Amino acid sequence: MALQGPIPVTFAQLFPRGCYVVGDVEPVKDFDASTNGRFVQTRDKQTRELVWQVPVLDADPEVKPAQKTVSVKILASVQPVPPAPMPGLPFTPVEFGEIAVVAYVNAAGRLAWSIKVRQMYAPRSMAGVGKPVPNMKENAS
Repeated sequence: MALQGPIPVTFAQLFPRGCYVVGDVEPVKDFDASTNGRFVQTRDKQTRELVWQVPVLDADPEVKPAQKTVSVKILASVQPVPPAPMPGLPFTPVEFGEIAVVAYVNAAGRLAWSIKVRQMYAPRSMAGVGKPVPNMKENAS
């Protein structure tokens, strides 16, 4: 079969009505390598980059309530920073770039999808210039 590993998709395919950040960007724990009192962050199996996650709310009104909030995994060497909040909105609109989905069977025995991205930025239609905003914390040096 030609399809193996992550399947590339576009933001419009994944979130046709957009999405919003509804939580913090956090490191993903490597449960096999971590021990009691020692946290080890997961690295992506293909790229070896650190894996972070951020919860987002799918803006599509037709998505079932139980599927509205999904976790997006971000592959980055340093902790990504979401776009700045927009005045008057309860949540921060966000877009992602270089997206791939990976199919897996969840604990209930159902097909599920893991979303992996390499970029996070303000939506092009709202950012005005259409360019990604920096998504990494700047070094203090």
